[in-house]
This record gives sequence, C-alpha cells and structure tokens, in this order.
Amino acid sequence: MSSKQTGALTFSTGSKAWAILFDALAVAFIYFMPAISHMLSFPVYMFEPMRIMLILALMHTRKQNAYILALTLPIVSYLISAHPMFIKSLLIAIELSVMVFLFYFLVERIHRFAAIFASIWLSKLLYYGLKYLAIMTIMPSEPVVGIPLLLQLLTSVVFSIYVYIMFRGDGARRA
Repeated sequence: MSSKQTGALTFSTGSKAWAILFDALAVAFIYFMPAISHMLSFPVYMFEPMRIMLILALMHTRKQNAYILALTLPIVSYLISAHPMFIKSLLIAIELSVMVFLFYFLVERIHRFAAIFASIWLSKLLYYGLKYLAIMTIMPSEPVVGIPLLLQLLTSVVFSIYVYIMFRGDGARRA
C-alpha cells in the first residue's frame, strides 16, 4: 500500500482519509461532467464515468467506500444536473451496487479479469431488465439501451484490463 504523510493525515489507499479524499474527487468529477461534455462537445457519459469512479474505488479504497459511491454517485448526478432522470438514477445505483457485490463475491472464486467483466455485465443485465420494466410502466418514451452495446463491451474490456493490471503482484485486494 502506498501512502503519503500530510500533516496529521495519512493518505494510504486503505485509510479513511484517502477514502474521503477519493469520494470528494469522484463527486467533483461527476459534478463537472456536464461542463466537461460541453467543453469537449462530446457526450462523455458514453464512457460510463460513474463506473470508472467505482472501479477506481474498488481498486484504491475499501469495500465500504465502493458501496457508498455506488449508491451516491447516481443520486448526486441527478441532484446536480437532473440527469439521468430520477428513476434511472435509482436503477443505476442498484446496478452499481450489484456490480460491487458481484465483484467481491466473484474475485474470490474466479480469475480477477473474469470477475470484474462478469460483475459489470451481470449488473448491466439486471439494470436493463429493471429498465425494461420501468419503460413498460412509467417511462414509455425511454429507449432500453442508451449507450451502444459495442461501446459498452469495449469499455468493459478496458476496465477489466485495468483491474487485472492492478491485481498483478498484489495477490488479494482489500475487502
């Protein structure tokens, strides 16, 4: 574990101070996402910035912190920018929380690359199932799939490679 001493706070990847700093950075990233997208004239949300923050949290903070981010980032995004709509924010919070659970469950049983890839796609399947039910009942004009599936597959592979690289030489991650 790496750490830096700053005054009375120690910022190691497993410390509470690091988790708080990481959460603040993650929320700021999501807060500025609309402005970043506007500046770049590109829909940055297509690269799943909440999932990026969550995977970084999985690798660099504690399990509890990953759950906190999974539950709060979609809600913070809704409160800041009204995007995505509230019901989708709740569905995304469920999806990301399930992804965290599945990752920690699977990484003890299968290869870490397969564990993160499977946790991403199993949670996506749950999300799309719940979203379909929401479309059938309360969101009739919403498409089931908003981000092209090929792009989602590519980002999932990139995220999985990152997790694989982060695990090399580090037998087991923090729980």
